[in-house]
Amino acid sequence: MARSRRLLVMLTGLAASTILLAETGMTAQAGSSQNYLNELSGGVAAILDPGATNTTEILNATAKALNLDLTSVQEQSTLVMANVQNALNVRSEASEDSEKVGKLYKDCGGTILERKDGWTKLQSGNIIGWAKDEYLLFDEEAKALANDVGKMIATINTETLRVRTEPNTEASTHGLLPKGEIVEVLENREDGWVCIDYEGKDGYVSSEFVLLDFQIDSGETMEEIAAREAAEQEAKRHVNYGEYTTDADTKMLLAALIQCEAGGEGYEGQLAVGAVVMNRVRSGAYPDSIHGVIYASGQFTPAMTGKLNSVYESGNISSSCIQAAEDAIAGVSNVGDLTHFRRNNGREGLVIGNHVFY
Repeated sequence: MARSRRLLVMLTGLAASTILLAETGMTAQAGSSQNYLNELSGGVAAILDPGATNTTEILNATAKALNLDLTSVQEQSTLVMANVQNALNVRSEASEDSEKVGKLYKDCGGTILERKDGWTKLQSGNIIGWAKDEYLLFDEEAKALANDVGKMIATINTETLRVRTEPNTEASTHGLLPKGEIVEVLENREDGWVCIDYEGKDGYVSSEFVLLDFQIDSGETMEEIAAREAAEQEAKRHVNYGEYTTDADTKMLLAALIQCEAGGEGYEGQLAVGAVVMNRVRSGAYPDSIHGVIYASGQFTPAMTGKLNSVYESGNISSSCIQAAEDAIAGVSNVGDLTHFRRNNGREGLVIGNHVFY
């Protein structure tokens, strides 16, 4: 899907961490000087220039009061990204003999807590543990990967929000979003409107009623992995694999995902999303069930945010999305054996509607 770049600059250095905390409420931990600043934040008011009114001024005043070289602090990055094809073990101590506490998957990232002897202590989601540096990316390499795979999301912060077809209050509406709904941001405009992905179509919501955040996929703790695998095993009991025939509930789950990802697209765009899921089911690199593929960590935003479950339970799924699910399960594919898609932002691949498949 399309990846916003607007907040990526926030991911580097102490200045970035401070801005990120101030604007999004995210938490981050860093080493050395950054930790010192964070720990002293409660007493900074007594030190700061009373005229400091924004994050940059506060940061500069704090650095000056602590006699720190802000330029050198800013060069330190707290971002770390996994550099693996499948998964990386995260351990309780900086040793390969220590207990595994979780896993980081391809394209997952986290925050550096400490580094020593070729190991990095990091936090990613609910994981806190150590990983070997040879399987991680830092600094510019980490930022480049995050820029490619990260995304801006918006959380609806009002009871019901209209999604407009154009960035003005006179435009018609695509639909309504409830409070707490999470959607992907395509562009944070300067005119007070945010362009979002609404079922594969461009939609516009007022920035006044959303909370913006930059998001990178996180790993899973061993407990989270066990719970997910148990759910996948339960789902498999209801699947008859033959020619990938399956039960009505699983078909409707795939149709609900297609509705979430491409409900506003034509049939070809909807079929393409279903085909990607089925290509993953057939691939040895992914879980071998529709349920497992859809709910795999960090793969489909609607599954992670709960929107998929809401659409599935409501039954509000178009007939074309149901037909696309049926055809994809039957083996029809208009994307060959491709296994990924995102909003079309110029990336090379097969373009169908508003998505590029690769």
